[in-house]
Amino acid sequence: MINMYNRSMLQDKLNEIGTETKCPIAVMMRDGRILTGQRNYTKDKWKDISVWTIPGGRCDAGETLEQTLLREVAEEVGITEFTIVDFIGETRGAKEGDTVFIFFCTTDQDAELMEPEKFSEWRWITKDEYFNDQGYGGFNLDAHKMIEDYLRLKA
Repeated sequence: MINMYNRSMLQDKLNEIGTETKCPIAVMMRDGRILTGQRNYTKDKWKDISVWTIPGGRCDAGETLEQTLLREVAEEVGITEFTIVDFIGETRGAKEGDTVFIFFCTTDQDAELMEPEKFSEWRWITKDEYFNDQGYGGFNLDAHKMIEDYLRLKA
């Protein structure tokens, strides 16, 4: 259960106006499983690397973190009905100057591969898989640690 302090902090974060360096992500849970996707970057976008990641992305000009989260989740995985339950925290992004805002969300919808040019697949994994397979940490170990700590304590 979320206490009033956490609910107020959650709403404050969701209402925060984004910039091109703010990247909200959704730790999406369904039936006790976490949604993760194989993201394929290319050198023309940043660097040539493939990593497991969580849905989310950069804010467009004037968007709040909530608007970005809703848009990015719909664009990447086709999930349009979900509940933003809690604000886990924020940490530095993988790119210099970026900040990642981590939100815990739940849904009953399944994920679809909406952007095959960016992602190879999306899959629902158990918490144990997320905890024990460091490959699911992507390229941001600080974010992975925050998510893991949250899931061990609250979810």
